[in-house]
Amino acid sequence: MNEDSLYTLGKHLQALRQTRGLSLSQLASAAGIAKSNLCRLEQGNGNPTLDTIWRLAVQLKVPFGTLVAPISVPLGEDGVQVRLIEQGKDTPHVDVYWMRCAPHTQRHAEAHTPGTWESLTLISGWLEAGPKGKATPLRLGIPVTFSADQPHIYRTEDAEATLLMTITYGGNGGTP
Repeated sequence: MNEDSLYTLGKHLQALRQTRGLSLSQLASAAGIAKSNLCRLEQGNGNPTLDTIWRLAVQLKVPFGTLVAPISVPLGEDGVQVRLIEQGKDTPHVDVYWMRCAPHTQRHAEAHTPGTWESLTLISGWLEAGPKGKATPLRLGIPVTFSADQPHIYRTEDAEATLLMTITYGGNGGTP
């Protein structure tokens, strides 16, 4: 993430925290990160992981997309890049992301908030994704939906994969 994006994320994070009446210590403790790291992040320094940003969003009780909405560059780590495309305004809340996974990537994602669903549509390449122990290979253009309120993985082999990811918070993800 570039310097301007880090600064924008930090100021937005600080505003969300203050609006909710949380101290640095309270948010850092709840998210499981050091207070000094949160302070650096709010100042536009540091290099937050995707999991750290997720944990902060959960503790602030906002969708991941709300926390990263002011940033126009992809966020990434360890071969994975994500960029918010659109946020829904209705209930349940739906966010849509572009995602790219480099060759030989294995991303272990933490469980999201209860009732969160992911729907993945593979655009190119090969990707296996889903809850740990139940991941399945995706087929081009065929959406796969799973409960994301449990740990899950994204895994590529020899080629990169590009996909659309739709996250539904508190909904049934289209599942009966």
